[in-house]
Amino acid sequence: MDLYHVLNRGIDGRKLFLDSQDYARFVHNLYEFNDTAPALEFTRRDTHNSNVGFPKPYIRKRKRLVEIHGWHLAKNHYHLLISELIEGGLATFMKKLNIGFANYYNERYRRQGHLFQGKTKKILLARHEHFLYILHYLHLNSLDYFPGAKKWRERDKGIISNIPKILEYLREYRWSSYLDYCGTPNFPSILTTSLFGDALGTNYVSSLKEYLMDRTSEDIDQKLLEY
Repeated sequence: MDLYHVLNRGIDGRKLFLDSQDYARFVHNLYEFNDTAPALEFTRRDTHNSNVGFPKPYIRKRKRLVEIHGWHLAKNHYHLLISELIEGGLATFMKKLNIGFANYYNERYRRQGHLFQGKTKKILLARHEHFLYILHYLHLNSLDYFPGAKKWRERDKGIISNIPKILEYLREYRWSSYLDYCGTPNFPSILTTSLFGDALGTNYVSSLKEYLMDRTSEDIDQKLLEY
């Protein structure tokens, strides 16, 4: 199985998510467009009616294109960890996802033209170290908006003393797979947790804390983190 780090950002740094409705719409699309069936046309009210975020949502039958092993939405970009279930599934899924969200966004904000900055980047995670750390990296992106931890990428010394507040902040940020890995159902119907659950153990929070505190561990190559 090949695992890919998939990412894209708004053109010219444009914010993709201006409010909770935009975030919810993208999450809704992560579920709905992961299907070999043709993409459906969704109106804005579909997001409000969707129960994809509830612990026991209605799950219609699908033939999925990909498995989503992790995800994070920032204000102007997104990160996904994806493996294919069928040949060509990744390309098909990303095309449906990007076009679907761009159509929604342009209609809602009465704009035209491209929304994303170039082609979606798909980076194969070939090294064991990358596999172990990449999920932590995705979830820790939330700290870019937390004043006390903006140097988390360098694992600054101040991070260690701030870990309790960091973990509290991560739990308050809904738009990632972090809560589901912590055992708190958030958007469980879009996520496959078994791959990283087997590798990192059942206590995901402990694994993430060890990563933050281990300032000697090998960093992930910058090209895998580019956004």
